[in-house]
Amino acid sequence: MEHETTLRLGVFLGLFALLALAEVLIPRRARAQGRTGRWVTNWGIILASTATLRLLALALPLLAVGAAVDAGANGWGLFNLLDWPAWLEITLAVLIFDLAIWAQHLVTHKVPLLWRLHRVHHADVDMDVTTAIRFHPLEIALSMLLKIALVYLIGPAALAVVLFEVILNGTAMFNHSNISLPAWLDRPLRRVLVTPDMHRVHHSTDRAEHDSNYGFSLSLWDRLFGTYIAQPRDGHDAMQTGLQWQDDRPSRLGWSLALPFLRK
Repeated sequence: MEHETTLRLGVFLGLFALLALAEVLIPRRARAQGRTGRWVTNWGIILASTATLRLLALALPLLAVGAAVDAGANGWGLFNLLDWPAWLEITLAVLIFDLAIWAQHLVTHKVPLLWRLHRVHHADVDMDVTTAIRFHPLEIALSMLLKIALVYLIGPAALAVVLFEVILNGTAMFNHSNISLPAWLDRPLRRVLVTPDMHRVHHSTDRAEHDSNYGFSLSLWDRLFGTYIAQPRDGHDAMQTGLQWQDDRPSRLGWSLALPFLRK
């Protein structure tokens, strides 16, 4: 899809800058660490993930957007067999992808091997906009394989895939950000979207809270499947986020990338 990369990068950087500024102006929680070390590490992780996807593209002929173009050209997938309005197919495709990512997230918490990868994300000592980009490269590669398989199964338009990726990246940065939303705004907003206070519960060291609020974009799935917790037991100021055994090592790039292979 023409200009896809430019569009996605522009939206990503614009939202990142806006949310980073909001964290300075209206912070929700005091930081345990300074930004510099954590941000260097978290940006280093996303650069490693980007490089991994580049390598994956050498092994696979197409990634998610290219797979959508290929499926459309060959008439593969459910939507390519139906004559539904484009707006309906795009809406349904975005919803299906969002549900799939919710389910993938839940599975990464339940399958020990996948949890070893996903705990890199949860090991962040603080939560802010950069936590949204802190996913181990192998987890990003597995997520891309899931998306490619789903693309060939449902046959969405390439526009739907791009739109979903933009929404997913934007909402993930929003709900990981360390910003304070007034209750009068948070309450109605979380009926549709995952808000920072809602997702922070998921990063709690408390196991019951940790196994809840799996959504990245829509709050619908957690409400529907009974995994929704409105507020942390100890309150947002007192709650502990991260892993129970963590220390300052998650702020180191090498340690974070090696974490899935450590016994801890």
